[in-house]
Amino acid sequence: MEKLDRKELKHDRFAEEVQHSVEYAAGHKSQFALYGGIAAAILIIGLGGYFYMDKTHTERQAELMDALKIQEGVVVVAGGSAPAGMKSFPSEQAKADAATKAFSNLALKYSGKDEGEVARYYMGVIAADQGKLDDAGKQFQQVIANAGKDYSSLAKFSLAQIYTLQNKTADAEKLLKELEDSPSMLVSKEQAQIERARIIGKTKPEEARKILEPLRSSERSLVSRTAISTLAELGK
Repeated sequence: MEKLDRKELKHDRFAEEVQHSVEYAAGHKSQFALYGGIAAAILIIGLGGYFYMDKTHTERQAELMDALKIQEGVVVVAGGSAPAGMKSFPSEQAKADAATKAFSNLALKYSGKDEGEVARYYMGVIAADQGKLDDAGKQFQQVIANAGKDYSSLAKFSLAQIYTLQNKTADAEKLLKELEDSPSMLVSKEQAQIERARIIGKTKPEEARKILEPLRSSERSLVSRTAISTLAELGK
C-alpha cells in the first residue's frame, strides 16, 4: 500500500481537537494507510498527556513509549545516519518486524489495559500497511472487545476501513453508524458521518448527500472542508 504523510497535531490541543484531526484526502487512494498513519500520529502525540492522569501507569507507559520509538524509527541506507534520538533500521521490513515484536509483547503482557490495547491497535496498523487485511481486522476486533470506549472507537473506525477495502460495505456502514450514535474523544460523530457518506457514495449517492449537506456549514473548518470535498467527489 502507498504510504501517506501524517498530519502533525499540537500536543496542547490534543483533548480538544483530536476527534477532528483526520484529514480526508481529495482522492481516496490507500485509505487505510492514511487513516492508520494519522491515528498513529494522534496516539503518539497524545499519549504523554493522556496517560499522565494516572501515574501508576508509569512502568507500562515507559514500555509503550519504547515500542512507539521503534514504530517512529527511520530507515537509513548504508553510510547514512538517523536524526538524533531516533532509532534506525536497514529496511522497512526490519522496522516492521521489530515494532511488531515489541507491540506483540506489550499486548500479551498488558491485555485489557490501555497500553496493551494501544499496542494491539498498532499491530493492526502494521498488518494493514503490509496488506494483511484479515490479520489487521482480527487485531482491531480484539481492541474493540477489550479496550475502553476511546480506543475501542478508534479500532471500530479502522476496522470499517478494512471492511471497505474488502468490499464489506454493509459491515463498514454498521460500524460507522455505531460511532455516529456514540462518538468518543478519538472519533467524532462528524468524522464517522463523513466516512459513511464516502463509502456509500457510489451505491447510495442521494443518501450520502443528505449526510454531507448539513456538514457543509459546520463551525469546524476541517469538517466543513471535508464535507465539501467529499460532496465534490460524489459528483464525479
